[in-house]
This record gives sequence, C-alpha cells and structure tokens, in this order.
Amino acid sequence: MNTMTLWNISPEEFAALAAASLLVGFSKTAVSGANTVSLAVFAAVLPARASTGVLLPLLIVGDVLAVATYRRHAHWPTLWRLFPAVAAGVALGTVFLVWADDGVVRTSIGAILLLMTGITVWRRRAAVQDDEPDAVATRAGRVKARSYGVLGGFTTMVANAGGPVMSMYLLSTGFRKLGFLGTSAFFFLIVNVAKLPFSAGLGLIDGRSLLLDAVLAVFVVPGAFLGKWAVKHINQLLFERLVIAATALGGAQLLLR
Repeated sequence: MNTMTLWNISPEEFAALAAASLLVGFSKTAVSGANTVSLAVFAAVLPARASTGVLLPLLIVGDVLAVATYRRHAHWPTLWRLFPAVAAGVALGTVFLVWADDGVVRTSIGAILLLMTGITVWRRRAAVQDDEPDAVATRAGRVKARSYGVLGGFTTMVANAGGPVMSMYLLSTGFRKLGFLGTSAFFFLIVNVAKLPFSAGLGLIDGRSLLLDAVLAVFVVPGAFLGKWAVKHINQLLFERLVIAATALGGAQLLLR
C-alpha cells in the first residue's frame, strides 16, 4: 500500500519527512542534537503522538550507523553512571504519555524544543567560562549526571528530544569530539532500543508506522555518511547557530499550531 495514501501525506510533506530523515542520519554522525529539527518536522506533518513512534526506529537506524563509525571512542564509565537516572526519566515520560492527548503532546514537544534551545544557548556561553568542569567522580559530578540523566530520559521518551540534554552534559564534562560522538552513539542506541517496548505498548509503533519507517530509512543512510564526511570539514559554529534558529522556529510552530 502507498504510505503517502495511508498517512494522507502530500508530496510536499513527504519531501519534508525525507529531508528530516536525512538530517537524522547526519546528526547521528556529525552534530548530536541537531535532529530536534527533524522532530519539529515530523510533529508538524504527522499527528504529534504518532510522530514520536515513527521517528524512533529511524533514530535507531542512525544510532547503529553512528556506533559502527565511532564505536572505539565510547567512554563506558560515563554511560554506566547515566543509565539509572535515564531509566527513571523514561519511566516518568511513559506515565506522561499514558494520559497526555495529542494536543498536550504537541504543546509539550514545542515547549521541550524551546527549552532545549535555551539550554543550548546557555551551554555555549557557559562553555567559555567553565574552564574546569566537574569531574564525573565528584559529588557535584554525580548530582549533575543524575539530573541530566532524568531530564534526558524524560525528553527522549516524550519527544525523542534527549539529544541536546546529553550534548550539553557530555560537553560540560570535557569530552573531545570523537569521545563525545562515540559515547553519544552508544548511549542513544541503548536508550532508544530500550524505549521500543514502551512505545509499542502505548500504540505509538504499529504496522502502519513501520511501513512509513521502511520508506524513510532509505534517507537516513546517506545522511549518516554525509555527517561522517562533514564532521571533519564542517564549520561547527555556523551549523550550531542554524540548528538553534531552526529548533526555536520548530518549537514555536508547534506551540502556535
């Protein structure tokens, strides 16, 4: 069956979803968190709750490609420290999705995107002043890991928007580029796979959503290869500014829709 007919998607909307899927792959191998733009596009084209279920398998495809690219650079002590708090955040997000209707989810996604924009701007400014970030082994470091873990788990469950939270955390702990990408790749692969049964149980993933995923996954792969190339050449400062602007516009659109 034609997926565009099944979802009542126009050619223009499908092109937007395809471009957003390309960005999913790109963000996984270049700039973690940039897929918040993809989130805004999916939530604008599809029903807000359904968009999270469609996007999740595409994120996992990107995660697999990222792990294959940066697997040797992951820092496992950081990952083990984050997972308990992330699990608590995912549980909170699941409870929220049980009672939240489509309008509440759409508003929440928009608010989360704007919150992530603010966090990203704050992180960029704080990074200049924070010459000695808290080590993960200190008490302050453990508190920070738990706080970011819960927020990251909640936002990734509700809106697949944990990327900016984890980006801020990993950068604040002093990760270099490859270590950042490798740790982030494993983190999101494990967390997103763990979210699958919750999303399926909530009815967010079904045969119809997987059919659309099968079509859109074709666009994730070239995006990941583009990101692998671009991470060595991209002007990071300009790209982050564009992502911040696009994320803010996407969040505002969802709040006003």
